[in-house]
Amino acid sequence: MVRVFIPRDAAALSVGADEVAATFANCIAQRKLDVELVRTGSRGAFFLEPLVEVEVGGKRVGYGPVHASDVPALLDAGVLEGGAHDLALGEVEKLPFFAKQERLTFARCGVIDPFDLSAYGQSGGLAGLRAAQKLKPEEVVQAVTESGLRGRGGAGFPAGIKWKTVLEASGDKKYICCNADEGDSGTFADRMLMEGDPFALLEGMAIAAHAVGASEGLVYIRSEYPHAIAAMNEAVRIWQDAKASPNFTIEIRRGAGAYICGEETSMLESLEGKRGQVRAKPPIPALEGLHGEPTVVNNVLTLAAVPWIVANGAKAYQDFGMGKSRGTQPFQLGGNVKQGGLVEKAFGLTLLELIEEFGGGTLSGRPVRAVQVGGPLGSYLGTDQLATPMDYEAMAGIDAMLGHGGVVVFDDTVDMARQAQFAMEFCAAESCGKCTPCRIGSTRGAEVIGRIREGQDVEANLALVRDLCEVMEGGSLCAMGDLTPQPVLSAINQFPEDFQAGGRA
Repeated sequence: MVRVFIPRDAAALSVGADEVAATFANCIAQRKLDVELVRTGSRGAFFLEPLVEVEVGGKRVGYGPVHASDVPALLDAGVLEGGAHDLALGEVEKLPFFAKQERLTFARCGVIDPFDLSAYGQSGGLAGLRAAQKLKPEEVVQAVTESGLRGRGGAGFPAGIKWKTVLEASGDKKYICCNADEGDSGTFADRMLMEGDPFALLEGMAIAAHAVGASEGLVYIRSEYPHAIAAMNEAVRIWQDAKASPNFTIEIRRGAGAYICGEETSMLESLEGKRGQVRAKPPIPALEGLHGEPTVVNNVLTLAAVPWIVANGAKAYQDFGMGKSRGTQPFQLGGNVKQGGLVEKAFGLTLLELIEEFGGGTLSGRPVRAVQVGGPLGSYLGTDQLATPMDYEAMAGIDAMLGHGGVVVFDDTVDMARQAQFAMEFCAAESCGKCTPCRIGSTRGAEVIGRIREGQDVEANLALVRDLCEVMEGGSLCAMGDLTPQPVLSAINQFPEDFQAGGRA
């Protein structure tokens, strides 16, 4: 029997993957072909979606982007034998976009049926959990610590230190909370993993539970991710029916779409049924988190990296990366770029390599002018900064941040004064409202930049924006207000001509 793989990831569905699958199914039935259709997640090459793969001689041959109307001609051309066609891509693993990656966390995405627990085990899944169950909790924590794994949600805090704090904390109950409220513009790795390899996340949570003594886990997913919510609910049902982690229960919770709930304490407030607002620290969630109990709060990519680390050893993970940034980072490449998608690579490649070698340059064909790294609160970098290695310390060294790994590319038509104004507008719309610098500062900031764009008293208003940014950085309760000045100041400093009278109007 020939196997044909078609993704059901949200990105692929948005460009007709379901229609392609339905047409394949109809043609297979009409032609009485011995074919098994397997729905997978996406491999992350969104510029090729819907990507259809055919297993030929133990290898996967790709065709794409495939539309439903292409299916009869593909079958006529002998696609089931890897036949030639204008949409033929060759062996998928050898495509440059994939061949140059180092996939640890995303190794199974787009490869297996995300709801086939048996296939998950055959492809290396559950090995980390089995290995962890043979270790003492403190030994698991030590392995995670020695691996150098840092939080992939943006802050980059060492995961092992957080786990050790929860392990040593006393409480009536301990929790593992996965923050899947992926709200940064240009990011999609959390969603892609939850839809394409959900058991990896559940396994990581189960290992964390064993390591710190937690009995309950919650996954907080933003409401804009209906496919991910459905996928995780189905995965949890299968996982718990199989009793994969019998002493640890997992529940999926839907967020209400508030960006601020990506901040860990706001998420905890929301999980408790309250308004999503930032909590003052201390106490930290590791000591007093959900319902006042010790709580591990990690994001999807952090937890999903853990099974590989425990199965293969801390040293193996340390062998990837550079400096204090160890392992791999799933970079999400979007904006004005030819080949948008997910690139998992060891820390240390440069932005230029990411954009040119993986992204293929700008879609418009015009020169790159600016790149925003780290989501809507990340700095705008100019072309003279694109040789900076992609790691936490190198990014901090140029007043930027790696964040969740989102990279958004702009060509030379972008108006950076408008982008700076958008940063303030975004903060004003998404602020929880608890602290004045964030709530009021962002609103005033958007107004002042608006006056600059109109050419009103430019120098005085620029000085006012800088003063306002200083207050927001020093006086905000959380990263929302504290980081909003990053895109604003970087735009002013890197692209001053856009803020002079007349700007790019």
